[in-house]
Amino acid sequence: MPTAEFVTVDVFTTERFAGNPLAVIPDARVLTADEMQKIAAEFGYAESTFVLPPENPENSARVRIFTPTMEIPFAGHPNAGTAFVLGCQGELFGRPVGERLRFEEIAGLVEITLLREADTVTGATIRAPRPLELGDEVPTDLVAGCASIEAAHVRISGHKPVIASVGLPFAIAELENLDALAAARPNITVFHEAAARHPRAEGDFSLFLYVRNTENPWHIRARMFAPLDNVMEDPATGSASAALSAFLATRASEVDANMQITIEQGVEMGRRSLIELDVAKTGGIVTDVRITGRCISVMRGAIDC
Repeated sequence: MPTAEFVTVDVFTTERFAGNPLAVIPDARVLTADEMQKIAAEFGYAESTFVLPPENPENSARVRIFTPTMEIPFAGHPNAGTAFVLGCQGELFGRPVGERLRFEEIAGLVEITLLREADTVTGATIRAPRPLELGDEVPTDLVAGCASIEAAHVRISGHKPVIASVGLPFAIAELENLDALAAARPNITVFHEAAARHPRAEGDFSLFLYVRNTENPWHIRARMFAPLDNVMEDPATGSASAALSAFLATRASEVDANMQITIEQGVEMGRRSLIELDVAKTGGIVTDVRITGRCISVMRGAIDC
């Protein structure tokens, strides 16, 4: 019976059983797309990745990313975790793994640099594959209903809730304080209403809530809910963090800047994650967003195919 080996890692953390878990199949050539989807559902993580030979031999690999319900074009922690796994194994489809990898994905080419301490791979830095794209504004009462909180807890003095993307779209909204953030609970009925009112081609309606630190506004606490993708809450969401960071940097007064942003997520779940972002802004336009995450291996085994 053919088998496909897998590795699980925790991403955006240096501690096992914290951060965001990910299942990686480093060689998925024996699997069909339908089998990949079923395996992702079996793991039940926010995402699982499946590594295939690249279509262009100048790239490192083709990477397919599945939630428990669908394939998606891009996500942050799957790229960091997949690069970490491949960097640790040192070889990919008969070729050595260098310090930089390029993954072919639905959203485009994703460039990744491995992080090392001495000779040990500790994580990765990802470059967002697309520039910031803004979609519809989302009514405050709809955001509040999705999160089961009062509309007054949604802060609109800085910006109204809006859909933003650097490869995968999220509704982003600022809350007034950490108590409001802690009180949030996803209401699936209202999420269905939000998905109907704000349909999108890539995935279902997902909500990224955040609170800025009053003393350091570039240190942010966040939570992400995507119950329509069978992810009631995600402990670390690199793609949403990158979209939020690009959005906030765009609105900042600086015309030219290099901004370092830290997003802390998963605290309310008991899986604290730290997402580090570097945003470059030139002439008032965000030109580059890089997402950095540390990783740690957890489990390994084989799937009967």
